[in-house]
Amino acid sequence: MGIIEDKIRELKQREKKILQMGGEKAVKRQKDQGKLTARERLNCLFDPGSFRELDMFVTHRCVTFGMEKVEIPADGVITGYGMVAGQPIFAYAQDFTSRAGSLGEMHAKKICKVMDLAVKAGTPMVGLNDSGGARIQEGVDALSGYGQIFFRNSAASGVIPQISAIMGPTAGGAVYSPAMTDFIFMVKKTSYMFITGPAVIKSVTGEDVSFEDLGGAMAHNEKSGVAHFACESDEDAIEQIKKLLSYIPSNNMEDPPFVETGDDPRRTDPSLDTIIPDSPNQAYDMKAVIRSIVDNGEIFEPHQYYAPNIIVCFARLNGRSIGIIANQPSFLAGSLDIDASDKAARFIRFCDAFNIPMLTIADVPGYLPGTDQEWSGIIRHGAKLLWVYSEATVPKLLLVTRKDYGGSYLAMSGKELGTDFVFAWPNAEIAVMGAGGAANIIHGREIKAAEDPGAKRKEKIAEYEDLFSNPYCAASRGYADAVIVPSETRPHLIDALEIMCSKRETRPPKKHGNIPL
Repeated sequence: MGIIEDKIRELKQREKKILQMGGEKAVKRQKDQGKLTARERLNCLFDPGSFRELDMFVTHRCVTFGMEKVEIPADGVITGYGMVAGQPIFAYAQDFTSRAGSLGEMHAKKICKVMDLAVKAGTPMVGLNDSGGARIQEGVDALSGYGQIFFRNSAASGVIPQISAIMGPTAGGAVYSPAMTDFIFMVKKTSYMFITGPAVIKSVTGEDVSFEDLGGAMAHNEKSGVAHFACESDEDAIEQIKKLLSYIPSNNMEDPPFVETGDDPRRTDPSLDTIIPDSPNQAYDMKAVIRSIVDNGEIFEPHQYYAPNIIVCFARLNGRSIGIIANQPSFLAGSLDIDASDKAARFIRFCDAFNIPMLTIADVPGYLPGTDQEWSGIIRHGAKLLWVYSEATVPKLLLVTRKDYGGSYLAMSGKELGTDFVFAWPNAEIAVMGAGGAANIIHGREIKAAEDPGAKRKEKIAEYEDLFSNPYCAASRGYADAVIVPSETRPHLIDALEIMCSKRETRPPKKHGNIPL
């Protein structure tokens, strides 16, 4: 046998050893917890046979605390590239079976390398996180590794989509890279995120809290809003990532993918003509409106459990990807609060960064009142919506279904913020406030002085409603471009999107604005 055959055999043996990851016992522990291994996750993510691994033979350089005797296959992280539904992707998957997937100097360098390559190639970056955190034995080298990743997260933001999946523990500094990416997927019961764990919280504050309650998937989907998706399993998380990728472009220089959906662009839906209740205070489900309008009734909804008074989702209109932002009247009457403002603002910025047209559907009575909202900064948080809609240069459509009052009229993509087309249903109320409040302010003295204050108030409310509680005052001044029959909404929106798909708009050159964070 020749020298080259010996070298090939040595290569195969080295590969075989590394492919065993942390060994049979460690792999079994991983599987017993209901988790896939890092390599299984990557096989699930990429099209069969397309994944190409990089830096398989990278090893750590730590010699303190006996680490010179410790072998960590692939240094605890598998990195590489391949195809996902035919789309090129770079990815990394931390390997918890290999020294708990701890992050050290070389582990971080592997991640940084694929991040740099993803930016050069203009492809999405997917990170599958499952790590015990910093490799303590490496000290500041581990901290430096995190810092190098954070720097790249910031530099790549708005250039390529960055997606994180939390598939195990993620604690301390390890949580910040996912937090700097565009979307976070978590797996119920097996993934956790927190800055300080239950034991530290107990020792400092005396609070008793479980891992799940503190940083589990539902805690971050419902309470903190840190995560965007709560998935049933590793496999489910990866399928959801693939679905997200189908709606978004590979980078900020491309348009979103076009998908032939087979749904008739001229389709109408008579049920929309009667979906708005007769009583202005009665709720209805805005998702029913959305599903009626979009292709095949299909939506993909980030932040489903967080701030449900506003809906953000991806969908398609005549095969084109769109981002939808809509008030939900069935929760807090669709009013805007701090969490809803943050949720919508981040989604709007993502859509604008990646050339995804936006449809806003407004049925909003105003901002949520209360001392808690005021003292927690609703002015600052609410201003984010005004900011991001004004900043966005993608095609912007607005549909007003019912109430659209006051400052929230502007915050939900008012015409004045650069919205291209505003459509209103015939029962839309575009006004400074509701008729009852307006009558009290404008005619308060007259109502009090009347022989029958109640009758006088009703008279003045009716007077205000005739003047302003309709879409025609706004339409007469050009703030609404068209008043449309609800059942014909879909073809109107599709025509508007098609005519604006070549939109080009720029803002004055500057380094960046100072968004009211």
